Amino acid sequence: VQLQASGGGSVQAGGSLRLSCAASLRTFSDYVMGWIRQAPGKEREFVAGISWSGGSTLYADSVRGRFTISRDNAKNTVYLEMNSLKPEDTAVYYCAAANTLGRLYSGGMDYWGKGTQVTVSS
Repeated sequence: VQLQASGGGSVQAGGSLRLSCAASLRTFSDYVMGWIRQAPGKEREFVAGISWSGGSTLYADSVRGRFTISRDNAKNTVYLEMNSLKPEDTAVYYCAAANTLGRLYSGGMDYWGKGTQVTVSS
């Protein structure tokens, strides 16, 4: 199983980035997918999650209204559109899969991959 995140980079505050995660999960549509991030010296933090069908989403308070998670089950891919980026969004972003949104929100992950660095300068 591989979850390959991409799309990170360096932007100025107020800018935007779009992260993508291609998953090699055989039954991608059976999993809740999400994004977790970890900043230097800080604990891992839930960012956003999306249900199997895409009909339900969950966001951390710190990103709600600025970030949008979506998925394309035909392409086994999940996306994170990040707008109005702030310096405190700087972190390594990881794509993750879990069996429920609640589990993902609580920090539980069945699968995760290498992250992609996002750096936001002021």
